[in-house]
Amino acid sequence: MKLIFSAGSLYNLPSHQVFELARETGFDGMEIIVNHDFAGSRYLEHLKSLQTIFPIHSIHAPFFEIDGWGNKIDQLKKCADLALQAGIPLINFHPPNWMAFEYRFWRWLKKIDDFQDEIGRNEVLITIENMPCLPRSKVNPYLLSKVETMVRFLEEHNLYLTFDTAHCGSMHTDFLSDFHMFYDSGRMRNIHFSDYGNGEEHLLPGHGILPLTRFLNHLRTTEYDHSLVLELSPFEFPEEFGMVKETLAEIFGYLCQETRHGMPGAVSV
Repeated sequence: MKLIFSAGSLYNLPSHQVFELARETGFDGMEIIVNHDFAGSRYLEHLKSLQTIFPIHSIHAPFFEIDGWGNKIDQLKKCADLALQAGIPLINFHPPNWMAFEYRFWRWLKKIDDFQDEIGRNEVLITIENMPCLPRSKVNPYLLSKVETMVRFLEEHNLYLTFDTAHCGSMHTDFLSDFHMFYDSGRMRNIHFSDYGNGEEHLLPGHGILPLTRFLNHLRTTEYDHSLVLELSPFEFPEEFGMVKETLAEIFGYLCQETRHGMPGAVSV
């Protein structure tokens, strides 16, 4: 299992600084979210400059408009092309949101017979992410919100899964049964790890109400050998940079302990 840090966890800092911080802490690599740093025509150059600092293991497709990236269909295709050009093994995207009337995207997705062949060209793993419900109404505004429906879609369209603990936890606090339904499909290739509580996602482990240590213990007993991505809100970190480094090192040590049978990570702060 690889321990990966999501650059979006500290999007308030310069990208190169976040990459250096993750490398020094001891993570195995990075997941990037395509944001406004990738606007324009020099996005490949920007990506490769980050790769010189630390390996990128996955690309998260944008979930807002980026200049030059088009609509959701264009964004997914462009992410796959970028991953192919840069040698990045996996991309992740969000399913359509019915409250945002993303039905054109949905119709297009349903026409793809084999995502790995048609979008990933059998070189880049294409994954879709389970999404959260709204905190007050507990309504999930995304298509494929039910586990059984999503698993069936994954199987019928040769699509893989990025499992998000906070998103699943927004639906059910004790989310382990849903996790095992997803895991048993054989389609899980990426995990986003964070806590959830009081309607807030991507909290530090222990700042919410999810049984995350129990989840990691369950995960350790499976044969899962793909990425575990720490994906947090930047507001979960202290403002002072030295404290950010200490906080990240502490979380990394916790992840090492719970996923690597107590083996210490290479922490440098």
